[in-house]
Amino acid sequence: MKIAILSRNKNLYSTSRLLQAGKERGHEIEVINTLHCDIDIASSHPALRYKGRDLERYDAVIPRIGASVTFYGTAVVRQFEMMGTYSINESVAISRSRDKLRSLQLLSRKGIGLPRTGFANRPDNIRELIDTVGGAPVVIKLLEGTQGIGVVLGETIKAAESVIEAFMGLNANILVQQYIKEAGGADIRCLVVGDRVVAAMKRQAQKGEFRSNLHRGGTAEIVKLTPVERATAVAAANIMGLNMCGVDLLRSNTGPVVMEVNSSPGLQGIETATGKDVAQMIIAFIEKNARPNRNRTQGKG
Repeated sequence: MKIAILSRNKNLYSTSRLLQAGKERGHEIEVINTLHCDIDIASSHPALRYKGRDLERYDAVIPRIGASVTFYGTAVVRQFEMMGTYSINESVAISRSRDKLRSLQLLSRKGIGLPRTGFANRPDNIRELIDTVGGAPVVIKLLEGTQGIGVVLGETIKAAESVIEAFMGLNANILVQQYIKEAGGADIRCLVVGDRVVAAMKRQAQKGEFRSNLHRGGTAEIVKLTPVERATAVAAANIMGLNMCGVDLLRSNTGPVVMEVNSSPGLQGIETATGKDVAQMIIAFIEKNARPNRNRTQGKG
């Protein structure tokens, strides 16, 4: 097969592992810098140009779209789809998962466990917004934040009010969420490929920190999932329409709650913690499922 990996840096761990896995399985595989693609929109003949040359047809594309380039990146993925290329994660599903508010609304509608969440454009009473999610402490999140950036714990009502007022003073869009104290600063990253969790790790925040992201100094170890946790992760991925993603769960007193569904999860932490070759599993899934014009939303915008 001929496979393209959309990534801005071929030396990133996840990109290089997918490149290696694809070559080991006998495929012709190329890393394409998403931002260097030019979209050529013509009636009945969609095309892409890359560094001055027309891109040939590919059997499949693996989008590694960073949050900062979501708009242009999904446009490039959509163009591949218009050209009949199979994408492991479709453009509409990537956009859906990147919108934190929309993704929570979709998960909520399907009955997935979630932390109580409040959102308001300009609340008349910030205290009421905080009370909506159960009062302090609360977690305040920028809608555009990634890797734990823009996530603040308001330990008291006054502290939470001050943070919310500061963010709103900058015209930032924020969510206010229930703090799951019983999680103890730990979450679970489930790597979903197709309809199963292929690897899972527990991430523990460092002392004095509530964010468990590995980028923020958290540690990771392999974890055994309960059947409910496994089913929740797979259901969340399916609701988003993602064939490959990371689903972040917290263990609450009422069962697993989903914090985020990541359409471009890093592979280094989970491969290191579990010893599993996730990159090979992703390529194997593409081998089984890639067909011309197979994308469910191909041509639907």
